[in-house]
Amino acid sequence: MGANNHPDYAEELERLEYTKEYMQRLLGETEREAAKSRENIRQSMGDLEHLDSSLSYINILTNARFFEMAAGRKEELETVLQKPYFARIHFRKDGEGAELLYIGKTSLFYRETQEPVIVDWRSPVANVYYDGRIGEVTYEVNGEENRGRLYAKRQYKIEGGQLMDIRDVDLTTNDELLQEALSGKADVRLTEIVSTIQKEQNEIIRANLKRPIIVQGAAGSGKTTIALHRISYFLYTMGGNFAPEKLMILAPSELFVGYISEVLPELGVDKIRQTTFEAFVLGATGLKLRMEDSNRRLEQLATGSEVDEATLLLSRLKGSLAFRDALDRYVAQIEKETAGLFEDVYIEKFRIIKKERLRRLFLKEFSYLPLQKRLDRIAGILKTETARKRKEILSVLTSRYEQALDKALFGIRDDRRRREQTTRLIDERDIRLPTIEREGKKTAAAYMKRFPAYNIKKLYRSWCTDKGLIQQTAFAWTEAEKQAFLRKAGIEGWETEDLAALLYLQARLIGISDQWKFRAVFIDEAQDYSTFQLAVLRDALDTDMFTIVGDLAQGIHSYRSISDWDGVRNLFPRAAFRTLQKSYRTTAEIMEAANNVLGRFADELPLVEPVVRHGPDPEVHRAERFNPGEVYKLYGAIRAKGHRSVALITKTLREAEKMVDGFSGLDHDAMLIDQGSVPESGRLLVIPVHLAKGLEFDAVMIAAFDDPFRDFELDRKLLYVAMTRPMHELHLIGDFSLFLGCCSDQEDPGCMQ
Repeated sequence: MGANNHPDYAEELERLEYTKEYMQRLLGETEREAAKSRENIRQSMGDLEHLDSSLSYINILTNARFFEMAAGRKEELETVLQKPYFARIHFRKDGEGAELLYIGKTSLFYRETQEPVIVDWRSPVANVYYDGRIGEVTYEVNGEENRGRLYAKRQYKIEGGQLMDIRDVDLTTNDELLQEALSGKADVRLTEIVSTIQKEQNEIIRANLKRPIIVQGAAGSGKTTIALHRISYFLYTMGGNFAPEKLMILAPSELFVGYISEVLPELGVDKIRQTTFEAFVLGATGLKLRMEDSNRRLEQLATGSEVDEATLLLSRLKGSLAFRDALDRYVAQIEKETAGLFEDVYIEKFRIIKKERLRRLFLKEFSYLPLQKRLDRIAGILKTETARKRKEILSVLTSRYEQALDKALFGIRDDRRRREQTTRLIDERDIRLPTIEREGKKTAAAYMKRFPAYNIKKLYRSWCTDKGLIQQTAFAWTEAEKQAFLRKAGIEGWETEDLAALLYLQARLIGISDQWKFRAVFIDEAQDYSTFQLAVLRDALDTDMFTIVGDLAQGIHSYRSISDWDGVRNLFPRAAFRTLQKSYRTTAEIMEAANNVLGRFADELPLVEPVVRHGPDPEVHRAERFNPGEVYKLYGAIRAKGHRSVALITKTLREAEKMVDGFSGLDHDAMLIDQGSVPESGRLLVIPVHLAKGLEFDAVMIAAFDDPFRDFELDRKLLYVAMTRPMHELHLIGDFSLFLGCCSDQEDPGCMQ
């Protein structure tokens, strides 16, 4: 039903126009405030030369703050002006009168009364919209339960400031609204999902922010959406205690970082660190390493290339807590060796501090600190102590020399002997006291030079290649693991699996600088992390405030990552655990085909429940070889149906590169997507499946020729990931007979040949 057919259309149109007009008025006031602050800053800058400079500086800082606030508010208002709100609730809180509350992406209040014009979707009362059924409802505010009655829910479709649709929400209408949202385009869904957040998603977004949470979510269940909205809710609720700069989201690739980077500002979130695990470790350690391609081994396994079993054993080992435990013993040995370097501290022949005290400080009192920070603390104590003791020594010696001179002058009768004695004492004093003064100032610094700087890279390499050290520290490993490690680990080159160890050594030996210390962490695609990676992140950052989302069914790096959530739950004992089995991305027909592949997994993972949204059956286009002309013809047919984002997904990067080369020969507009790519709208995106993970498209073609999907666990997971990327259409090009179940089959044998 169109908006103008709704009985309240005139009233709602008037309300929308009034809201936009009020926002425009606020924008004008905000612009005037910003201009005034800018002029005040200019005036204060001019006054610096002839007025009290401290007062002028205060004026500059104050007005700069006002200017920043005004500019931020202006940007916020401009962002939501074309769609100020998306829903309304008719609600009465117990003890208060009923009111109509309009819900949007940001809050807006009447300046005079502070009554809400728009209620922020993250506010406690807005939870009634997402969770509350019509009737008696409850919601929490600052830990206290509030009660009330929800009379009605209404949703709006507003585009370009125009009221397009009004719907009064009950269970049936809510399903219709969800269906309509899901039938949209992939490139707008992330920013618009806030209006159709489902109850189970909302519960995770608003789950206790002071506890970690782990989410096992099926493909298309909204894991990324939930993580991003939880960040937004986190800052809205706890922003007074957590600056956005102290929050970090870890994404699976730089490509994925780009995918979400435009979404966070839409949710009112900026300044949060968005990075990958590799980039974070290199930043936190300050190391410059030539990293091997993190997907090289995956490509080897996927293409059936010979991969030494010892290599896979080593990958699993480096991600285990047994590996961390061996490193822990290595650090304990370094700690013991460092403690053995402490000796008594002297200024000249005077002992200032006993070595036992310094060792006790190092091993006991400062044991909560990284080794380097312990040494820094001790250096500070030495500097203070030597300065104090130096003054005492000089004072005592000066007094002694004065007494000795008095004794020589008045106690020795022989002139010659008296002159010799006094001369000797004066010469000795004039040399000794300045020497003590000079050397005493350098004592602390000179003493600390005995402690070599901790070079993380060298220490790790030394441990990796020292058979004796491995025997001493890794006694819990199997002999096969020790042999594989000693044979492979000393080879030059740095792999993803080494990063957790380097971060661990940095945290234990040197420490993590404040700029890399984050108080809350959000991890997407967590199934690709090892237990050790998650453990070292928790310990290095000294927080368990983690939101961890992932899907074991998409664990394409399972040779080096977690295979279940038990170990993760042990690492985060305070964590809540939630599962999401409903997929909102794909049609029922596509999900049925993907479930057919999922059912072949050895792990016997539960099948995904699709939201009942229908579309065409997935089509299999049988072909023996890649024909770029025919594939591009299919792409054109898909685009003709109105689909904007279309991907051609391959099993490997090398096949993706080969297909792009084939397209270029025909002068077709295809784009290879790799780690550093920025996908361009309107082009055929050719992408290997490991980079497509986490992304979604309107339609997907999966092509496999040189590197076909085999009936192995890894290939099944890769195919499952690829099949769960499209929202509306799926085409499989090549030979997929191993996996055919509910796909329609193109009968034309020459379709792609």
